[in-house]
This record gives sequence, structure tokens and C-alpha cells, in this order.
Amino acid sequence: MPERREAFATGKIDTKPSRPGACAPASAGLTMPRRIVSFLPSATEMLYALGLHEQLLGVTHECDYPCDARKKPVVVRNVLPVEKMSQREIDQAVSARLRNGGSLYQVDEAKLRELRPDLILTQDLCQVCAPSGNEVTQLLAVLTPKPDILWLTPRSIEQIFDNLRQIAEATGTQALADAIIARGRAKLDAIATRAATAATRPRVFCMEWLDPVYCSGHWVPEMVSTAGGQDALGRPGTDSVRLNWQEVLEWAPEILVLCPCGFDLVQTVKQIGLLASHPHWEDLPAARAGKIYAVDASSYFARPGPRIIEGTELLSHLIHPELFAWTGSDGAFRQVDKAFIRSAARATSE
Repeated sequence: MPERREAFATGKIDTKPSRPGACAPASAGLTMPRRIVSFLPSATEMLYALGLHEQLLGVTHECDYPCDARKKPVVVRNVLPVEKMSQREIDQAVSARLRNGGSLYQVDEAKLRELRPDLILTQDLCQVCAPSGNEVTQLLAVLTPKPDILWLTPRSIEQIFDNLRQIAEATGTQALADAIIARGRAKLDAIATRAATAATRPRVFCMEWLDPVYCSGHWVPEMVSTAGGQDALGRPGTDSVRLNWQEVLEWAPEILVLCPCGFDLVQTVKQIGLLASHPHWEDLPAARAGKIYAVDASSYFARPGPRIIEGTELLSHLIHPELFAWTGSDGAFRQVDKAFIRSAARATSE
């Protein structure tokens, strides 16, 4: 799912954009933008990577990286109290709201008018990820002067690179973007080359939602493959979908990566007990071998931005620790055993 359901972690509904990755100018567009607003945490990260933090004037409530982004005015917030809801409640509430034509976001129009952006970065693919087509169209009716809109809708790692290049072209930072992309590709090539020397390609399941169960989609299966694993349940280049637990049992993953979309490591660990609600989970090869990992999905998997490269490095370590060390953040992942999961399940039920 594009932008990986960062706020609500359920992006099941696709708006099927007619303009993926396109820049739709609402104004003359003859000068470089000086006043940028981001409706996407991944776009915010890209702007910082391109040295455009001073031009970034407004962000979403989810824009928390780098730390300086938290100081920016918030112009988009979610409308559901997801921090007080279970995963199943989130799933049901989001699905119901979208079926009824409701929005998942509240846009601060007054603040936007005050900021007077000349460029807004958003997406028109997943209604759960950020304000999408209809909402942005409504905004254009109230903003003066009319800002340009850059639509970012990646489905693969290469399209993530394309998005970075599109932002760079709109802001005159092409040389820096080219350098970032070249470094990213070099790292991915190095991972793939080394992973190819492994004796096996373990069966992996990246579990993007625990209750109900969702597989991974878009760029995540590609990350797994690059890192030397195989995830037959993943859906490369397209939406993640709900799975029957029996499909997971039949796939019998040797490595289970718990990466609920939009959750950091602390939030993911709090959901660990949900795994025990699925029958025969302890019979999975990953459970028997002690290869169940909770990860910081928000930082390394969900956001189609620069840190997807680090996410692939993380996966390579989890899949082939004999070949790859992890030198990144201590808060990137946690290995969890069956005893911990059972204990978490008991605590949840009490």
C-alpha cells in the first residue's frame, strides 16, 4: 500500500489514480517553490534529504523524522483515536468510514491559507495514507494563490527513486537526488550480490497486520527478495490483502517478520500477543526456531522514502545473519520467543 497506511495501517482501498507521479500545476509554475507543505511522512523525509527543510512549512501529525520535522506546523491530523483502539477496531472503523464516503483526515484549511504554499506533496492512491484526490481538489478551491500539486504514488523501490527525482526536478535539487539514488542502488546491488551467495533462500512472511492478518505489498516483497528471502504470500507492486491464517500455516515461514503498518517497534511489541490468537502458530517453523521478529515498520518498511534502503539492510540481517550484520538503531527490531508471546497474550486477555 502506498505510504503504507502510516496513520491507520489498513490501506485496503485504492483510489486508482489517473495521474500517478505526475505534477499537476495549479498555478503558472514558472519559479521554484519556496513554500512547501507535505501531506506524506515519506515526502517529508525526502525533502530533508534534499536539504529543503527551510522551505518546508507544514506537515502531517505523522511526520516525525528527522526530529526537526516535529517542530513544523501540523496541517493534517487523523480523525480516529487510533491510539486507543485495537488492531481489529482500527481495521473495522477505517473500512466502515471509507465505505460510507467519510474522510480519515482533518485538514487545517485556515493554517494552509496562512502558510500560502506554492507546492503541496501528496498522493492519490490510498485513501488511508493521506488526504487524496477529492480532498486535495476541495483544498484548491479555497487556497489563493493556487499551489502546484505533486502526486507521489510509488509501487516499487524504483518508483520511490522516481518520486525523489520528481521532487528534485520541482525544486532544483537534481544533482543531490541523483547522488542519493546512486548510493541507494549501490547498497541494494551489494546486498543482492552477497545474499546470492547464501546456501538457502528461507521462506519469509512479512505480516503487515496481525488482526486480521494481512500480507505485505508493493515494495516490501521486493525488499525481501533483495535480502535473500522468499515471500510467496507477498504481493509485489500491488496492494496488501487480507489472508486466511491457513495460508500462512501452509506457507510455513521459516522467518516471521511482524511489521504492522505504521507501527514503530514499541507499538509492534505491544501487539505481539495477537499472534497467539491464531491456531497452531507455535507450529510454524519460525516459532520453533525462535525466528520471530518485531520491527519498527514505520521507519523501515511502511514509508516509501530513503530509509527503505535501511529496511532492506535490516531484512538481510534477519534473513541471513551469517552474512549481514546490523549496525543501525537498537530500536529497529526485537527477536521474540514463544514464551514472551504467550505471556503477552495472557496479559492482553486479563
